[in-house]
Amino acid sequence: MPRKAPTSIFLIFLCLLLLAFYSLLLSRSAISLSPTHLRFRPRNLTTRYDAPDSFNHVIREDINELTHRTRLVTSIQCPVESVSVLLPNWEVLVLVSHDTPLTSNLGVGGFYCFFPRNETSPANFSGVLPFTSATTFKCTLPNRNRRLQPFHQPVLTRFPEMETNVISAAPVMPRWDFLAYECFSTETDVVLFVKGVNNRQGINKSPEEFRCVFGNDIKNAVKTPVTSSKQEVFRCLHPNLMELSISPSTTAAAKRIKVSIEINREKLVVPSVAYYTPPRRHMPSNPNPTSLLCATTMVYNVAKFLREWVMYYSKIGVDKFILYDNGSDDDLERVIKELNEEGDYNIERIFWVWPKTQEAGFSHSAVYAKDSCTWMMYVDVDEFIFSPSWLKNFSQPSKTMLKSLLSISSNGSIGQVSIKCNDFGPSDQKKHPAMGVIQGYNCRRQAEQRHKSILLLEAVDHSLLNVIHHFDLNNNHYNWKELPLEAGVINHYKYQAWPEFMTKFRRRVSAFVADWRTRVNPMSKDRTPGLGFQPIKPEGWENMFCDIKDDRLKLWTKKWFGSQTPQGLKMAWQL
Repeated sequence: MPRKAPTSIFLIFLCLLLLAFYSLLLSRSAISLSPTHLRFRPRNLTTRYDAPDSFNHVIREDINELTHRTRLVTSIQCPVESVSVLLPNWEVLVLVSHDTPLTSNLGVGGFYCFFPRNETSPANFSGVLPFTSATTFKCTLPNRNRRLQPFHQPVLTRFPEMETNVISAAPVMPRWDFLAYECFSTETDVVLFVKGVNNRQGINKSPEEFRCVFGNDIKNAVKTPVTSSKQEVFRCLHPNLMELSISPSTTAAAKRIKVSIEINREKLVVPSVAYYTPPRRHMPSNPNPTSLLCATTMVYNVAKFLREWVMYYSKIGVDKFILYDNGSDDDLERVIKELNEEGDYNIERIFWVWPKTQEAGFSHSAVYAKDSCTWMMYVDVDEFIFSPSWLKNFSQPSKTMLKSLLSISSNGSIGQVSIKCNDFGPSDQKKHPAMGVIQGYNCRRQAEQRHKSILLLEAVDHSLLNVIHHFDLNNNHYNWKELPLEAGVINHYKYQAWPEFMTKFRRRVSAFVADWRTRVNPMSKDRTPGLGFQPIKPEGWENMFCDIKDDRLKLWTKKWFGSQTPQGLKMAWQL
């Protein structure tokens, strides 16, 4: 018996040691989770208040204030005034105000993000935001800083080797999953885009639960009612410029006014990088004539596909293309420039850096393009509309083809036309076909899948609500028309050669569709049958999704867009 006491004590000590080790392991694992699994609201960018007279007392920190605080706690030699946002996958988006001087050649590099613990990461030029003219860079949050919570903003600098220390008193970095990120002013109201408030598809909080907050500091912050709250889109009334201490004479100067959403019940203002621009008192006439039919989509690294898509649709009736570029790093900008310089095409590229915001981007396009487009077609660059009747009724492509599908009635009651999709498989292709997707893929699934729409912009509901494939309409005045397959169909070249399809695993742009790597909703129609959660090529991929051989559009485009050259048959987009 006397020998059992030391043994018992030893076992207890060993158990405690193992428990401590296991707890440490769990804590390290929790800290190392990806940003999409973590959530906090930076306190230095929001405020809670209890005073009854705090109507205008909402603390907002602008870029200058954030940078000033950073400079106080560092020995930065040449810092660039900036504010940062933590994106998914440990990416850090750095925004530099348009009035901050930068080198003219941003693409050559030379900038770094300088973090606490003297860690640095190259800051690569990403693009210029079109509506605030802010210059953006992207860098990666270093591994050791991922264990420091809350995460602190880096300092953008050219000379990291000259820095000494960035301590934890630097401003907290707002997270992408809770942020006001974009703003657009119409003549009658303000459209604000906010992440992390209406999180579930189909479940939207009442507008009465929010107010829009305008202002850069306590003295001039004002609030206006929210009139609509759907998905990431909030609409509210314009503020009184006099209350913001801005006279009408300074409106044209577009003075920077931060705008965000206040959650009334929580007395919380969402962190914001969005800025309000007052509407012009007298809107000038549109210098460009209104296009009857435009096309818009959100793109990422589609340079190799764009010429085929633009040249095809331009010949059959699209007057203007608006591309929301979600951070492409291929030759997209060069291809757009070349097409525009050829003179037959009108392509506008909008740099839209915000991840997983396809629905919000389409809502933005519905108000942004309303003055320049009558109808808007929402199709991706791997989707091609055609009508089987064209094969019989047209000897050459005509700009009236697409417009004939709209069947605009005399009373103008049609507000949206929906067209069903046929999904094509790899069709035994092992790499991107040189002649383009229409010529390369000719075997599809039997059942039609989903639909895409052509929208009359003036028919869109005030909420701008959409589910990618279609918009809500003002049902008091407009109807929704669905085309039968014999009248019109979309060839969707969805399941392409494996090297092309595998790149889709990098991102899903819809806010409400889980990334393919996320182990949720395995039976969703948005998932590829038989693929699973990893970009691992299924056996027999080249022959999957092949129920029916369909050469209709392939033969039609070969006749109208093909030509013989010394090297053989070439399509127009190859020349």
